[in-house]
Amino acid sequence: METTVYLGKVQSFAQGRWYTPAGEGCPVFHAVTGEPIAEISSEGLDFKGMLDHARTVGGPKLRQMTFHERARMLKALALYLNEHRAELYELSRATGATKQDAWLDIDGGIGAFFVYASKGRRELPDERFLLEGEPERISRGGTFLGHHLLVPLEGVAVHINAFNFPCWGMLEKLAPTFLAGMPAIVKPASVTAYVAERVVRLMLESGILPEGALQLICGGVGDLFEHLTGQDVVTFTGSAETGLRLKSHPTILREAVRFNMEADSLNFSMLGPDVTPDMPEFELFINEVVREMTIKTGQRCTAIRRTLVPADRVDAVLEALSRRLREVVVGDPANERVQMGPLVSRDQVAEVQARLEELAAAGEIVCGRDGFSVVDADPERGAFFPPTLLYCAHPFEHTAPHEVEAFGPVNTVMPYRDLDEAIRLARMGRGSLVGSLVTADPDVARTVVFGTAPYHGRLLILNRECAKENTGHGSPLPHLVHGGPGRAGGGEEMGGIRGLYRYMQRTAIQGSPDMLTAIGNQWMPGASRPEADVHPFRKYFDELRIGETYTTARRTVTEADIVNFAGVSGDFFYAHMDELAARESEVFQGRVAHGYFVLSAAAGLFVDPRPGPVLANYGLENLRFTKPVRPGDTIQARLTVKQKIPRETREGERPGGVVRWHVDVTNQDDELVATYDILTLVARQSEPEA
Repeated sequence: METTVYLGKVQSFAQGRWYTPAGEGCPVFHAVTGEPIAEISSEGLDFKGMLDHARTVGGPKLRQMTFHERARMLKALALYLNEHRAELYELSRATGATKQDAWLDIDGGIGAFFVYASKGRRELPDERFLLEGEPERISRGGTFLGHHLLVPLEGVAVHINAFNFPCWGMLEKLAPTFLAGMPAIVKPASVTAYVAERVVRLMLESGILPEGALQLICGGVGDLFEHLTGQDVVTFTGSAETGLRLKSHPTILREAVRFNMEADSLNFSMLGPDVTPDMPEFELFINEVVREMTIKTGQRCTAIRRTLVPADRVDAVLEALSRRLREVVVGDPANERVQMGPLVSRDQVAEVQARLEELAAAGEIVCGRDGFSVVDADPERGAFFPPTLLYCAHPFEHTAPHEVEAFGPVNTVMPYRDLDEAIRLARMGRGSLVGSLVTADPDVARTVVFGTAPYHGRLLILNRECAKENTGHGSPLPHLVHGGPGRAGGGEEMGGIRGLYRYMQRTAIQGSPDMLTAIGNQWMPGASRPEADVHPFRKYFDELRIGETYTTARRTVTEADIVNFAGVSGDFFYAHMDELAARESEVFQGRVAHGYFVLSAAAGLFVDPRPGPVLANYGLENLRFTKPVRPGDTIQARLTVKQKIPRETREGERPGGVVRWHVDVTNQDDELVATYDILTLVARQSEPEA
C-alpha cells in the first residue's frame, strides 16, 4: 500500500515571495490511503497587491521581450521541467494517477511548452507585436491603407484550473499567455494544488522567468475579482455552475473582462452503421471507449460519457465492453499491475455516486459495483470507484444521459436506428468539447461531421488507417483548439497561434503606406521604394533596409523562349504550344508564355550570380499571375525588401536571417503580370548581441 508523506501547508507565491498561511487550512487527503496529506489556505494574501505586482513588474518585462525571446524562454522552461519529471510522477501518485495518467498530465503539459516554443520561433516575427493578415487597400489611389495590429494586453491573465490535470491544465494555458507577453496568476484546484505548487516552484527555481511573470494562489481567490480591469483575462475550467457564477461577477460584466470557460461536457463516441464485429474498426471502438473510461479514472473533461451504437449491435458492444471493463485492475498506482487508480477524493466518490443514481433511473447498470475489488488499498478509505457501464434503451425518452455528467469512470450506451437518430442523440448534449466517430465509410463520416460540428469543439474520425498514430478521443493538442459551444462553456484554448489572440488586443490601424510600413516594420504596397545603391544581393542582412528596391533590366519574351522552356520542363499545355487552339480559347485568346517561365526569367533578371551574403533560396509565397505574357512582350522585375526575420544561430552555423522580398513583374505597358514573395537566407556581418 502507498505510504502517505505529509506535505504540510501548501504555499502560495505572491509579489516575489513564497507565502505560508497562518492558522489552520483545509485538509487535503491522499486519494489512495485517505489520510491527510496537506493543508491549504490563501488567508492573508494581498490579492490587489498581486495584480499590481503582475501589471507593474511582470508585464513590462515580458512585453520588452520579442516573440522569439519568449519562445526561447518557453523551450528553456520545458527542458528544465523535463529534468524533474521523476519527482512530479512520484507526487502525482497521491492524486490517484497511474503512470499513464501522470504521463498525460506532466509530459503533456511540458509538451505544450515545447509546441508553443517551436511555433513562436517558426510562425511569429521577432517583434513585440503581430501584424495579422494582409493590408487592406481602402482608397482608390492606394494612398490610404488599413491593417490589423495585435499587441499584448497590459493586464494579468488569471487562470482558475480544475483538479484533474494540475500540471497540463496549468501549462497549456501558460504557454500561449507567456508567448503573447502577459503575466499570469494561477489558482489550481485545492485538492491537487500541491502538484501545481511543485511545478510552479520548479519554474521559479530555474531562474528563467522574469520577475513578476508568474504568481500562485493556493486556496480561495478572496477579493481578487474586485480588482480586475478590462486589460485582464480570466480563464476557468470546472463546473458550469461555478463558471457561471464567476462569469456573472459584477466586475467581469462592468469592465468587460475577457472570460474563457471550459465546463461540463457530455461527449459522445459513435460506432458507425457500417462497422460490424468482424471489422478492425469494431475493436478500435471498444478499445477507445474502455481507454477513455479508465484513463485518469474517467476524470477528464473530454472523456466519453455517451456511447452511441446501431440498435442491432447493442448486444455485441455491451458484451465486449463489459468483458473488458471487468478485466481492469483497480488499486494503488504504486503497483505496476494497476490500470486504474482512485478518484481524486472521497468527496468525489460521493458526487459520482449521486450522479450515477440519476443516470440509473434512465436505464440499467450493465457493469459496475458487483465484484468490485481493489489491489493494495482499502476501498473504504481510498477514493475508489469501479468502471461502470449503463444502458439506456430509450434515449429520446430520458433526459438524464444528455444532462447529467458523472465525472468518473461512468458511461451510458444508447442505441440508434439510423444516422439521423445518431446525429440527433449527439446533438442532445447541447454542446460538447469532443465527439468521435469510428467508421470505414467516408460518406458516413461526412454526414456525421456536418451534422454534429456546430455542437462540438473537436471531432475525431477513427478507422484502421490512422489507428496506430491517432492521439485518441480525449487528448487535446496544442496545435488545435480545445473548447466547445453551449454547455461546454463556449470558449477556446490553445489552437496553435490562435491561442495567443485571447491575451492580445487587435487594433485596426489606418494611414498612408509609408506610415504603416514604419509602424509595422514591414513594407506595405504603395509605400516608398528607394532604389538600392548597390545590388541588394551584395548586402548583408544587417545592411538591408525595409523598402529598399532593385529595378532590373528588361527582357523580351520570344517564341523560342516558350518552346525551349516546354522542352526543359515537359509542359506542353496547348496555350503555350498550339497557336490556333490558344487563339480560340476564351481564356487565353492567343499563345502565352508559361507562368513558371515568367518566374524563371524574372529570377534571371534580379539574381546576382556571384557568391555573396545570400546563402540560399528559402521559399516562395503568395504567387499570383495577373496577366498573360505573350511572345513579343517585354518584362521587368522590381525586387523590394519587404521584411527581415532574424534567425536563431545554432552551433556551427553562420549567423544570418531570412529576408522576405516582394517581387512585381510588369510588361512593357507597366501592367502587373506576376506578383509574389520570395524568402532568402542572408548572412550577417557579425553575430547579433544576445
